[in-house]
Amino acid sequence: MPHSPHMSRSDFVKVVTAFLGSIMGLVVGIPAIGYLISPARKRSASDDWIPLGPLENYPEGIPTLFNFTRTKVNGWERTVNSYGVFVIRKSDQDVTVLSNKCTHLSCRVNWIAEDQFFFCPCHDAQFGIDGKVLDGPPPRPLDTYVGEAVKIEEGNLFIHFVEG
Repeated sequence: MPHSPHMSRSDFVKVVTAFLGSIMGLVVGIPAIGYLISPARKRSASDDWIPLGPLENYPEGIPTLFNFTRTKVNGWERTVNSYGVFVIRKSDQDVTVLSNKCTHLSCRVNWIAEDQFFFCPCHDAQFGIDGKVLDGPPPRPLDTYVGEAVKIEEGNLFIHFVEG
């Protein structure tokens, strides 16, 4: 008995149901997957002008620590990071701002006034008042905010902070 090329009514309903179900699944599923994955794929660098306060708060020639926090939103995760900089005021218009993170392993450095250098307690690294490496394993000087990364407006000091 030869096989008929026609399909039965129940087979037709199964094929049409499977086809329409697949189309509806794609229409709903692709945007849903994109919505769930997109925050994880976004990585953005953020920058902002951070106010460090009145310039008169920083005595001339003495590195003064200023701490600030930044909130970073990554998808649904909210993280608050703490940062610090040392402000070295040479005059009312000449200011150098150094990061307080060691360039070796990102430990926090401290100003040792008696010895006139920045000290990193992690591996006994030492940096000069200009941020240059004096001793220890750091591969480069402390990160510095100078030139266009520092501005003074109406007696207030700002740094251009780039994160990310």
